[in-house]
Amino acid sequence: MIDIKVPTVGESISEVTLLKWLKKDGAYVERDEVIAELESEKATFEVNAEKAGILKTLANEGDTILIGAVLAQIDETAEKPAAIAETEKKESVSAETPKAPAAPAQLPVTAILNNVKATPVASAIIADKNMNPTHITPSGFGGKIVKNDVLEALSNPGKKAFAGAELFSRVVRKEKMSNLRKTISRRLVEAKNTTAMLTTFNEVDMSRIMDVRKQYKDKFKENHGVNLGFMSFFAKACAIALSEWPAVNAFIDGDELVYHDYADISIAVSTPRGLTVPVIRNVESLSMAEIEKKVVELAGKARDSKLTAEELQGGTFTITNGGVFGSLMSTPIINIPQSAILGMHKIQERPMAIDGKVEIRPMMYLALSYDHRVIDGRESVSFLVRIKELLENPELLLFGKDPVKTLLEL
Repeated sequence: MIDIKVPTVGESISEVTLLKWLKKDGAYVERDEVIAELESEKATFEVNAEKAGILKTLANEGDTILIGAVLAQIDETAEKPAAIAETEKKESVSAETPKAPAAPAQLPVTAILNNVKATPVASAIIADKNMNPTHITPSGFGGKIVKNDVLEALSNPGKKAFAGAELFSRVVRKEKMSNLRKTISRRLVEAKNTTAMLTTFNEVDMSRIMDVRKQYKDKFKENHGVNLGFMSFFAKACAIALSEWPAVNAFIDGDELVYHDYADISIAVSTPRGLTVPVIRNVESLSMAEIEKKVVELAGKARDSKLTAEELQGGTFTITNGGVFGSLMSTPIINIPQSAILGMHKIQERPMAIDGKVEIRPMMYLALSYDHRVIDGRESVSFLVRIKELLENPELLLFGKDPVKTLLEL
């Protein structure tokens, strides 16, 4: 028997929670096949089979397990079941033999608007009655809308029960908090209780950045294989401003201030299991394309629960974007031990006074929450004003100065 132990996932982490078994007890597993998903207080991660053989599970889903404890065992002496071997043989032969294209089959589920799913009959009724499927409570397997769900919605117009409940439900549910949610809770309370937090606001005219994206987005995607988003502009602007206002890039350690001559910027990513904050290292040394690629990589890992402990530690400053959810203004909470966090928000067209005339401009509110023990009011306001200047004049992001003034040595 081979023992599969809970791996070490971080210096301060002593236990994890078993979220789910991806392979059942008694199942035959291949070497390196993923058998379980665990969650620490910082992230979720997978456990792989070290050998091929029959799996014997030693813990239940939801259990809290110590680091180094035996999670499962694998009998590597067991032979592969004949049924599996025969299936693999058929698949191998099938892969080598070209098949004639099959006739399109009737799909059992019809997709309507993003991830909303419905049976064909339900879809037909929804289309015929011009209904909004998000207002229908699904009762089918996997969150699928079935015919009775649509008829129920039609018979109760303007009334919508909670998912999985009936109209006038009084159901109360209790769920155990995950390790990740416990950590988020603890850190947010700690941030509120241990920092002298204050928030300053400003607004930025996004016209220039939107023009640059519109003009170059296709060429950028063609050259770099990644979309030109807003995060690279904000990350690059923050890196420049942090170099000019080092207190914003510092934190308190005991009775000392720790300054960083580099910008490791954390980006807040919302996932189904909670908020994670992976780090982009040395943003000041990355190109716009490199930043965008890193954002896509880290966001994808966060959603797929693939982030490592190293990718979640060591940021010096954080950017969070509530605008993707429609937030117009907020006061973000500091990601301790850092001393400041920048909140991006929804871009909204507003009338602005430009050279004595009213013009409609795409505006975004910016919020900088900061620890007043480290950062003075002058520094916080000046930092945010610098961010605004860099975003409204994207050419400054090249090296932080006006090209014409640099040319004239002004």
